[in-house]
Order: sequence, then structure tokens, then C-alpha cells
Amino acid sequence: MSYNLLAIFMGLFGSVHCTLMCGPLLYALQQNQKLSFIVLLNKVLYQIGRILTYGCIGLLLGIVGNAFVLKGWQQGFSILTGIILIALGLFNAYVHKNPTLIAFQTKAVQPFAKAMGRWMYKPNGSFIAGMLNGFLPCGMVYMALASAMNAENSLLSFQFMIFFGLGTLPLMLLFSILSSFPKKLFKIKFSSLLPILYILMGIWFLLRGANLDIPYLSPLLNVDGAISCQ
Repeated sequence: MSYNLLAIFMGLFGSVHCTLMCGPLLYALQQNQKLSFIVLLNKVLYQIGRILTYGCIGLLLGIVGNAFVLKGWQQGFSILTGIILIALGLFNAYVHKNPTLIAFQTKAVQPFAKAMGRWMYKPNGSFIAGMLNGFLPCGMVYMALASAMNAENSLLSFQFMIFFGLGTLPLMLLFSILSSFPKKLFKIKFSSLLPILYILMGIWFLLRGANLDIPYLSPLLNVDGAISCQ
């Protein structure tokens, strides 16, 4: 599986979680809108802004990740990423319902929600509101960013996050257009799958850093290291 294809599949699968987590906020901001060409255009601009933010964050983190690659640290960085993802998975599985953590997450979202609300109904403000949406705390986005940081260069990191965003687009845009149906979906606990995804991605990064010369699963990141082990 190519890196970009992985990004699209992460986005497609993760969009279920993103819809359930960000959906109530999006519904509150866009409810009672009668569908028209202008409204549809604003909804599309909103999604474009969100995806562009993902790409820009991926580019910045890709520069950091690329510094590790240039210094020959990509193998160790991949292993570190795997350990962090597994730790996040275990944390989400056992600690995510902690009242203190929930209160912290709510406070973290509020400034973005207020800013998004101010921009949403301004002329051409949907694009800015969408860009702000891209900064909302989201486990799936963090997972994608961890993957993007391990790309070969910062441009590929940007590209990975754009493809991830495009993967989330169909369901998120459909949700935005058909904002009358989501309330029942909010009751489905897809968020319980997030720790499993974290752990699976963490295992993949550990295997990737193991340098086992297995195509796609554990490619050679450090040729010298692989030769010296033979």
C-alpha cells in the first residue's frame, strides 16, 4: 500500500470518528440553513479550509520529521512514534473518560468554537471557519500527523495530510449537507475503536522501524544497519 493510499484509507475510516466527535459542533454552527448554491459553496469552502490546515500542519511537522531523516534517525524516530501511538491507545482505552480530562478537552475546544461561530456567517468566512476546524483536538488527526512526520520529506508530509483530509471529505461533506440526520449517529460509540486504531498504527510503526526488509510493512530505513545484522 502506497503512503498516499494509506492516508486516504485512514481518512475514510477516520471520518466516522471525526463526524461523531466534531459533528455536534458542526451541526450547531450550520443548523437551520436552507440548502442553496451559496450555502453549498460555503460548505465546500469550509471543508477546503479544514483540509488545507491539515496540510499546513503536516508540512511543519514534516520539516521536523525530515530533520530526523537527514540525520539518519528515521529508524529510531519510527520506533518512537510507534511507542507513543501505543501509549496513546492505552491511555484512550483506560483514561479517556476521566472527568478532569473531559473538562480539559471541552475548554480546549471552546476558543476554536467561538472563533468558528464568528466567521461562519460572514461573507466568505466559511473558509476561515474551516481552517480553524482543522486545529480542533482530534485523535485521528494526531495519528495521521504521526504518519506524515515519518514521510521521506516535508512535501510528502504535506501531501499525506491533504490525502488524509480528502479521505475524510465525503462523509464530512455529506454530514454537513444532510445535517438533519446526525443525532441518532451520535449515540453510536465508534470512539471505542480509536484505541485499537492507535495500537495497530503503533505496531505498524514499530515494525517499520525494525528494518526487516518486508515491503510496505517493514521496509529498509537503514541499509547499513540491516547489512551489519546479517
